[in-house]
Amino acid sequence: MNHLTRRGFLGLAGSTGVAAGLSACAGTGTSGTGDSGGGGGNSNTIEFWSNHPGTSKPTEQKIIAAFQKENPDLTVKLVDAGKNYEEVAQKFNAALVGGQQPDVVVVSDVTWFNFALNKQLTPLDDLLSAASVDTSDYVDALYGDYLYSDGHYALPYSRSTPLFYYNKELWKKAGLPDRGPKTWPEFQEWSDALKSSVGKGKFAMELADGSNYLDWYFQNMAWDFGGAYSEEWTPTFSSAGTVKAGQFLQGLADNGVVKFNATPEADFSAGLAACILQSTGSLGGISTDAKFDVGTAFLPGTDNCPTGGAGVAVPANISDERKANAAKFISFLTNAENTVTFSQATGYMPVRKSAVDEPAEKSYLEKNPNAKTAIDQLPHTRSQDNARVFLPGGGARIGKALDQIAQGQDVAQVFKGLDAESQQVFDNQIKSKL
Repeated sequence: MNHLTRRGFLGLAGSTGVAAGLSACAGTGTSGTGDSGGGGGNSNTIEFWSNHPGTSKPTEQKIIAAFQKENPDLTVKLVDAGKNYEEVAQKFNAALVGGQQPDVVVVSDVTWFNFALNKQLTPLDDLLSAASVDTSDYVDALYGDYLYSDGHYALPYSRSTPLFYYNKELWKKAGLPDRGPKTWPEFQEWSDALKSSVGKGKFAMELADGSNYLDWYFQNMAWDFGGAYSEEWTPTFSSAGTVKAGQFLQGLADNGVVKFNATPEADFSAGLAACILQSTGSLGGISTDAKFDVGTAFLPGTDNCPTGGAGVAVPANISDERKANAAKFISFLTNAENTVTFSQATGYMPVRKSAVDEPAEKSYLEKNPNAKTAIDQLPHTRSQDNARVFLPGGGARIGKALDQIAQGQDVAQVFKGLDAESQQVFDNQIKSKL
């Protein structure tokens, strides 16, 4: 196995054509030649494909209206491109075969890379420079996530980390301190008190299932036990730490501490679970829906919270005029004022450094300390493991394995099989191209 670093791979991939090996996931459509008529063929219409992260459609419409007021010669058409990031990627992938392409598309942490490798996204650096956009004002870790070879292929938009959400009333009833657990073993120590506090037929914690990003959240647990999904390109699901984390997760399920659910935030808001792990992007909805005092905390462990969420990108196969208009729009969409508007409406993180100096944001954070938790946690995040975000189909593959573990299958055997599957994907689709 060629043990390349993440950054080393990105640079090498750009010069060796790794894109050709990624035919099993997003970014597999064949780009045509010439302009693929977004906005009905009108270069003054910017077609924006979004899944409206964090139920943000009204906020997107508000920002679009402000953009059009400043740019009366341009029109933005907001398109419902799917209910989640994966559906947006599928729609975009289908358009690459020969359909009508958008001018701007939402791309997630696990979909942008393959589109970039396949040269189906436009590197933004020159476009942003021509539009006089100060990219140094983007949060470095978030902007840097979209670096491939010698260019950036998206701007951070609906960026998030997981947060630990807890019901302060149930916490108090259980006699626990008003904070999240410092480690997962500490949470286990609290679990009996929480089960008693929440009541019969309810759960101390609910977690997303494997179809709904459990693979994202579980990275934190694996890291807290000294494991990982991979070390660079070597799968490490069978490592002692990762297996221990899987056994710990299975134990929580076996003991009735944890319930797995496609929409745990709904049960949490209804008082059916004492705590959940959920994206910062769910903060707005949870704060509105919950009829109790909601607390937020860092994920358990030290400096082991994964970043996530999505950015906005510009397709490669559209005209230069459309690209310039798209760059103008995405820079407006993600400027300091609008990232404050978006983050306050949804719970996603502000993506501009200067956003925290905006008077509206200062006032908001003083009144909403839960929103400040994500910003404070950002310096304690780490890059996600290659096996999830760079291997084609990684997230879905890991999620399926975690569902099997939750259902009681042998952890070591499941992870051994996951190692083999991940290795095969690397060998067949990436290794020969390095």
